Amino acid sequence: MIGGGRGFVLGVAFVAATAIGACRPTDDAAVTILAAASLRDAVERSTEAYASDRPGTRFVVSSDSSAALRAHIEQGAPADLFLSADTVNPARLVDAGLADGAPVAFASARLVVVVPAGNPAAFESPRDLARDGVRIIAAGPEVPITAYADRLVAALADLDGYPADFEARYAANVRSREDNVRAVIAKIALGEGDAAIAYEPDAGSSAGVETVPVPDAASVVATYSGVVVLGGGATREARAFLAWLVGPDGRAILDDLGFGHVGEVAP
Repeated sequence: MIGGGRGFVLGVAFVAATAIGACRPTDDAAVTILAAASLRDAVERSTEAYASDRPGTRFVVSSDSSAALRAHIEQGAPADLFLSADTVNPARLVDAGLADGAPVAFASARLVVVVPAGNPAAFESPRDLARDGVRIIAAGPEVPITAYADRLVAALADLDGYPADFEARYAANVRSREDNVRAVIAKIALGEGDAAIAYEPDAGSSAGVETVPVPDAASVVATYSGVVVLGGGATREARAFLAWLVGPDGRAILDDLGFGHVGEVAP
């Protein structure tokens, strides 16, 4: 089954960049957010909506893998708020004494198998991830999607009809490992791979790809969490935005983009 630069917008300065240098705010009033690559669209829409009711509020946002952004914060990169695709990386900032308060879980996302538009490799189910000759695009070992994907592959291996060596076959089919999940999906859209495991909202908002649903019995749900960074230049504003994100207005945007609620489980 296949389913299928810098500018001012409403008072928001939004910069999407993978280079950490682009995270530096242009002045002390800007709230600097480092956000997981899979949150790029959600953060852009959320900051625009938030600032529309708060004239003068400005954000500078950089996106990359959660692990890379956390490492940059540990190395002293300027940041007020860290929004991660997992709970592990924000917790590591807390353990390192670099967080101002506890992490806040704000969204979830189910995992799906992503294939190029038109499904040229004729995937019928995730079982085809173990098929001989399939080219799988994955992410690096520190990227959150990798840990979630490993859980999904292990869960699929336990299902009836899946080969006993499903995990080994999947691993043997991995052809490249990318810096973040957006880069993974981009390679699938370009036809440089036959399939990948990704977050459902990310796949749904990306052109050039289709999704292969995962059986409910093997469903894996990712949890997104955020934490205010200690010593940022806009701590109070960052805390207010995070509270807004988990409130009804932020929740409505996340819902519209296909993110689930925290604690969601497979039916």
